[in-house]
Amino acid sequence: MSKVLVFMADGTEEIEALTVVDLLRRAGIEVETVSISDGDYITGSHNIRIGVDRGINGVSVEDACMIVLPGGMPGTNKLMDCEKLSGWLYEFAEKGKYLAAICAAPSILGVKGILEGKRATCYPGFEDKLLSAQYECKPVVVDGNIITSRGLGTAIEFAAAIITCILGKDIADNVLKSIIYK
Repeated sequence: MSKVLVFMADGTEEIEALTVVDLLRRAGIEVETVSISDGDYITGSHNIRIGVDRGINGVSVEDACMIVLPGGMPGTNKLMDCEKLSGWLYEFAEKGKYLAAICAAPSILGVKGILEGKRATCYPGFEDKLLSAQYECKPVVVDGNIITSRGLGTAIEFAAAIITCILGKDIADNVLKSIIYK
């Protein structure tokens, strides 16, 4: 099975990152958390220290099927400025591999031109950064290999959409039932 890489920086929104990690692992998906600072942990936007599986210089993207970008500030800006991550985002987009971003993080894909011709959503106030994309005010938008979501309050739906894309709706629904989502 392919793995999912969740990239994080100091200032990442903790719930957006960890909800995805938790629910994907419950679904049996291999997930690696990656610090762009190459440290053993990041400090989230609400001063919560989060251990990561590896730093950016120790990650392998070849067997990954998806890159996930959590939002939060200033984490989103730090992810945007990471050249190594940017290269992988372009590579995944060119190969049609999945890219998923929540809250302010879809702006990264927009500014880098990856959302051109795609439908997408984001945290209110970041719509102007979704360059050449069609903005939709929905909790989660899936357009081909791109998954975007509005923010912390949509993190469970975002994770379910990711699971659906990788393993199918039945497994996503079973995970949601197991956490008594609906």
